[in-house]
Amino acid sequence: MLNTKKTTQEILQNDLLRERASALARAGERLADALEKLRSIERDLTESLVLWHREMENGGKNSQSLRGEVNVKICAYNRQREHVKTRYYYLIITREALGIIHHERLEEIYRIPPKKRCLPEH
Repeated sequence: MLNTKKTTQEILQNDLLRERASALARAGERLADALEKLRSIERDLTESLVLWHREMENGGKNSQSLRGEVNVKICAYNRQREHVKTRYYYLIITREALGIIHHERLEEIYRIPPKKRCLPEH
């Protein structure tokens, strides 16, 4: 008959492994959430840019206020992008703490888009 009873050491080892996996999953989920929020801001920004371009083509009466709104959204986008970069860094640190040292695939999975520049004053 096999002894299926686990020792305290084995129970602790299993608990530690589960917690390590959970910490890694949380870091990945937080990064994915931050990227999704960035994409949402980018979609909203794209819509605002389309409106601004239309306004410019039609004489530009409201173009100044629309440009201001677009620039506010660009600033929000860039702030969220910095947050994404921080979350990416936390994921890398978590992985390294767990002994995972190769991160090349992460760059493909969690591609961080470039920073955006505000519209110039005219």
